[in-house]
Amino acid sequence: MKIVGFIKTSFMDWDGKISSVIFLPGCTFRCPFCYNSEMVLDTEKLEGLPWEPIKDHFIENKDFLDGVCITGGEPTLTPELPKLCKDIKELGLKVKLDSNGTNPKILKQLIDEKLIDFVAMDIKTSFDKYPAACGMNDKKLIEAVKQSVQIIMNSGIDYEFRTTVVPTLHTIEDMQKMSEQIKGAKKYVIQNFLQEKTLDPEMQKQKPFSREEINRFVEIAKKNIKKVIFRGKAI
Repeated sequence: MKIVGFIKTSFMDWDGKISSVIFLPGCTFRCPFCYNSEMVLDTEKLEGLPWEPIKDHFIENKDFLDGVCITGGEPTLTPELPKLCKDIKELGLKVKLDSNGTNPKILKQLIDEKLIDFVAMDIKTSFDKYPAACGMNDKKLIEAVKQSVQIIMNSGIDYEFRTTVVPTLHTIEDMQKMSEQIKGAKKYVIQNFLQEKTLDPEMQKQKPFSREEINRFVEIAKKNIKKVIFRGKAI
């Protein structure tokens, strides 16, 4: 298993919890606004981190840490993901998974085997506009995302859906459609995109949404989802 990034302590990656963060390489999408492009492109050039020192950190700090966030890239591309989750759980820590929802089979396995405690799944945009938002036109992947939404909402596990909103990709109409796609969800998080270090350099020219515009998105989403929050910065 190749671990390509590790944050020892984070107060931001899991609401209300102190966590460590593990980064796994590779992704099924090529979102132009992605700010973790090094986890997506040329991943073979990334230096892997040894597991044992990371494990030692968990053991030494398990009374301080609440859990571990596993992110990427898209973590479900890593075949050893179930074993990694199991190893972390056996240390007495909770596991949060960040995913784009393109691997519903693995997602269901992790949930059924109680290997994860929380899922944060991206909703890139309205399903009809997914090719533009995820950088590829693959109907199978989009159908997989739809399956993952249903798996998560019917699982009983704690979760959130989240969208990074980008001026060239998201309108009020899109927000209406997105919130309808996950109508009745437990929690929906709206995030403003970051201009720096995007996969497509052209995206760095885009001006993030203002707080007023973000507030409009939140109000639209609340028509279909009870708990909608904004996380991050607005201009």
